[in-house]
Amino acid sequence: MTNHNGTTGPSDNSDIPIHGGPDAVAPSPEVTAAAGPGTTAPVDRGDRPQLPPDVTCTAYESHGDPQQVTLRTPAELADAVPYLLGYRPEDSMVLVSLHDTGDRGRFGGRARLGIPADPGDWPSAARQLAQGLVTGCERRGSRPEQMVVFLCQEPAQGETGRQVKERLGPLAHALRLECGALDVPVVEALCVSDGRFWSYCCDDPACCPAEGTPMGLPGTSVLAAAAAYAGLQVRGSLRELHARLQPWETSAAHDQRRALDETALKLLPRIVDAEDRKAVADETMELAERLLRRLADAPAVSGTLPADLRDDELVGYDEAAMVLHGLQDRTTRDRAAAWMEGDEAAPALRLWRTLARRCVGPYGEYAAAPLTLAGWVAWSSGDELEAREALAMALGADPDYLFARLLHQACNEGLDPESIRRCLRGEEEDEDGDPSEGGEAPGHGAGEAPGRDACQAPGRDAGAAS
Repeated sequence: MTNHNGTTGPSDNSDIPIHGGPDAVAPSPEVTAAAGPGTTAPVDRGDRPQLPPDVTCTAYESHGDPQQVTLRTPAELADAVPYLLGYRPEDSMVLVSLHDTGDRGRFGGRARLGIPADPGDWPSAARQLAQGLVTGCERRGSRPEQMVVFLCQEPAQGETGRQVKERLGPLAHALRLECGALDVPVVEALCVSDGRFWSYCCDDPACCPAEGTPMGLPGTSVLAAAAAYAGLQVRGSLRELHARLQPWETSAAHDQRRALDETALKLLPRIVDAEDRKAVADETMELAERLLRRLADAPAVSGTLPADLRDDELVGYDEAAMVLHGLQDRTTRDRAAAWMEGDEAAPALRLWRTLARRCVGPYGEYAAAPLTLAGWVAWSSGDELEAREALAMALGADPDYLFARLLHQACNEGLDPESIRRCLRGEEEDEDGDPSEGGEAPGHGAGEAPGRDACQAPGRDAGAAS
């Protein structure tokens, strides 16, 4: 599930439980909004609360005063979805909360969940989405007064957008019931499909025709102009973002799996030996640092796909296998997490993406380490959208991966990553100075340095994994 709550910049996000599966994703960048006085006649019906007439986005604080954008119609609401989330939702149900601030309103928390394929799961998914968003808003001291629902799904083969709207009608009804049960009424529910949108709350053909209302051309709305003025961009779809982090499914996956198998046979006798384990960790870090420098020195390539393909060419099968096996040791992984800022951050993120794509076949669980590192570096660099997606994918690879779980919770709750950076910087200093008792990294078992409890980085798993 994706949950969004707060304002542009550092975000405040509730900890809606994330359930496994391909639709489980993490929160992403946010937008605030305000509503002006009056009513909106085209979408007002007696069976539901009155929608504030104007929804004024105050998200973009660039080039002087914040830029305010007023949304007056369902069409403008439908166009706002990608800007509220930071990406184009696909196969998604999205809830957006509305809050009162005196004589104005504003958009508050946002939550997204993939639409379950089985309609029998719709009531429970609607309950999870509504309760998670309301609870998250309450935890931040601002209970929503109203909700707006968006259902976004493209037609299947042979299906029309209108048929999608009719098929998803029970889901829209379930969301309205769940929000109503929480005393947070839904004031508008829109279905967005095939370049058109439909309202579930308005049956007036004058404003909401049965064939749907065409969406505007992407990037032509007032909100899009305000985002461009502020230098903000919609990041594309979640599918495109996930593709950068998912394992290979090409013919090269066979060669990578063979390299992983061969490296495992070589490293196993060394990893189980207490004396040799540290040498494996040092070799892993030395190789990872060489790869990082190699990526940093490579000429820039425009476009995400060409850039990822070039990075794949720069990392050999055996090199990827060695680093992936080495990162399964949590102490080694924590050392690698120190590449989080400055000139190291960008090539480190590219390296972790590249290694995540190499976790092919039965090595899918190995992706938890590079995905968590990718999420951490992205969060540390200010890219909360990729951070949450990467951390959610890490939990999908290994639901019990503590480092990912704690980072995901910290990111969702809007904590400042600088506190974790300070811990990692402190550990680097400890490694350069006197080693802790027992030879373990600080925060690990008996070797934990005195006074470090208050600055213990997430992911301090109990001991190193063999």
